[in-house]
Amino acid sequence: MNIVRVVVADESHYDFVEQICAEMESSAKVRGTGIAKRSPDYIKQKIKEGKAVIALDNNNQWAGFCYIEAWQSGEYVANSGLIISPVFRNLGIAKRIKKKIFELSQTKYPNSKIFGLTTGLAVMKINSELGYEPVTYSELTSDEQFWSGCKSCVNYSILTSKDFKNCLCTAMLYKPSEQKQNQKKTLTPVRNIIEKTKALNVLSHLTKLKQLVFFKIKTNPL
Repeated sequence: MNIVRVVVADESHYDFVEQICAEMESSAKVRGTGIAKRSPDYIKQKIKEGKAVIALDNNNQWAGFCYIEAWQSGEYVANSGLIISPVFRNLGIAKRIKKKIFELSQTKYPNSKIFGLTTGLAVMKINSELGYEPVTYSELTSDEQFWSGCKSCVNYSILTSKDFKNCLCTAMLYKPSEQKQNQKKTLTPVRNIIEKTKALNVLSHLTKLKQLVFFKIKTNPL
């Protein structure tokens, strides 16, 4: 049986960096959206800082990867670059990686707001289970360096045309202070499931609507 483990990446995993970067770029092209391009040196630096997690099988093949970025002196943290190797997709590895990188983020930045931008409903679902909520872009970091990282995304022109206030990606945010307050509230298991289902249905609808609207803008510009 092929067992996949998810661990904090270290320098022994440098050999996988080129493959990871290539898959990030290839996956983004196939979807026509998504992960901003990152250089191998950038990924190695994240690994060196202890701000990345990697999934490996028992044959020591990489199965997935994700890393942490911090903005505005650590006020905001992003779990970025989530990628799963094609042969390991649909096995629940993405959820395990997201949970691991989320826990690592909380350890390194316990008081930071954790945010993400994604077009994938599966990632939205995982984020929702971790306590993220959909927000407007105005609630995310204002750090120009973060937004400049989107330049390699195929939809960057849409982002700039909307003055960085909207794009195809859905913004989601985890606020530690609010989560602590929510933990004091009690919901029955059934009520909790209903609320999460409603939220995911709304996210799915909004994603499809944004894709439709922005597609019309690109094909029929004013």
